[in-house]
Amino acid sequence: MDFPNVKYREAVEKTLSEYADFLGNDEEVKIQLVFDRENNHYLLVETGWQNGYRIYGTLLHVDIIENKLFIQHDGTESGIAVDLVAKGIPKEDIILGFRPEQERQNTEFCVS
Repeated sequence: MDFPNVKYREAVEKTLSEYADFLGNDEEVKIQLVFDRENNHYLLVETGWQNGYRIYGTLLHVDIIENKLFIQHDGTESGIAVDLVAKGIPKEDIILGFRPEQERQNTEFCVS
């Protein structure tokens, strides 16, 4: 495994763990971290019941593809990309995969 994947994996895992700690767990809705290191998939998921309604959804999903961080889904207010840059990930190695490619051209991050 090459160096960027290790550095990027550590940054993604730390960032998702910080979000999980911030959100916490309550009696009915749990926050789950899903780290598939072998295939480079990283998710933050909420699951449970609240007031009789099923709660389930992916809050964050990041993949490492060809030494770039591909943000598949971002359910945060400020955007996980900002947190990843703060951890030393170059903007040119972050792809906002949840946006169409033509919209990515208007961001400061990688297009593809």
